[in-house]
Amino acid sequence: MKKFGLLLALMLLLPLSLPPLLSVSWAKEAVPVAENPELEERMIALSEELRCLVCQNETIAASRADFANDLRREIREQMSADKSDKEIIDFLVARYGDFVLYRPPVKSSTMFLWFGPFILLLAGAIVLVIYLKRRRKRIEEPILSEQQLKQAEALLKEGKGNSA
Repeated sequence: MKKFGLLLALMLLLPLSLPPLLSVSWAKEAVPVAENPELEERMIALSEELRCLVCQNETIAASRADFANDLRREIREQMSADKSDKEIIDFLVARYGDFVLYRPPVKSSTMFLWFGPFILLLAGAIVLVIYLKRRRKRIEEPILSEQQLKQAEALLKEGKGNSA
């Protein structure tokens, strides 16, 4: 019976030991870093200004997606070919559109992107003010009769007498 329990425990623990063994086959090759540290710093500075099209809310420098690795490699190659940062950005914008820029330029196609949040905030404030004004008009002060006023005064006097 002890042998059966030991065998059962080993069979249950076996799947826990497999992932480390299998992870070796899932490992990726290291991404090569530029031989020139100045070139690498320039690439990082430029990739901070570009958006990862897979992650969408991360820069290429911060993203670990394969696409971002490919773009960093492409930027390194173009920098090695002595292209300026503007030429590289123009190349990427021509290929992927303005969305690849982390701060797209202000132009007719991006106006709503830049000013839309402010327009929506202003519209919301206007709607709120109009709603509150209409609501105030709907609320009417109740008109009390003489008897109700005397009753309210009596209750107030009674309340003051109890609290002293």
